[in-house]
Amino acid sequence: MTHLHNAFFARIERADWLLPTLARLVFAATLLMYFWISGLTKLGDGWTGIFFLSDSAYIQMFPKAVEALGYDTVQLSIGHRMIALVGTWAEFILPLFIVLGVLTRLSALGMIGFIAVQSVVDILGHGVAAKDIGTWFDRTSGALILDQRAFWILLLLILVIKGAGPLSFDRALAPMKPV
Repeated sequence: MTHLHNAFFARIERADWLLPTLARLVFAATLLMYFWISGLTKLGDGWTGIFFLSDSAYIQMFPKAVEALGYDTVQLSIGHRMIALVGTWAEFILPLFIVLGVLTRLSALGMIGFIAVQSVVDILGHGVAAKDIGTWFDRTSGALILDQRAFWILLLLILVIKGAGPLSFDRALAPMKPV
């Protein structure tokens, strides 16, 4: 029985394709639309909305600055506008690249940074309640920030460490290894 156990799990350990492929599949199934829908809330009207963001984008990203300006987003600096624009594009591009397996390691690192910034803005900018921030090593596992986002980051770290796997543009575009 021990031999069967060891043989079975040895095969799984050698399946280098399994973990990164499953990580990308789980990302696509659980987080792709989360980020895309969030990005859509930031776009302005019409096709130029990808360049001229809605007031909602600035309120979501810079809540205290927008409040200090009396919700007149026109007064925000060019720096605020560039950060919002790049952040909004990142919500579309980085998840798409992860799902397709394009520059997967860099895209996953970018998403980890994005999630860290998102969490800081949620806590400091929007004043997320302590119960939603949560604590680790407690009896509950459903806090929005520490619990859920730790799993998101773990999923992305798998991709940073293992790459995209064989079913990806990264693998298709990689130079062939000599035999």
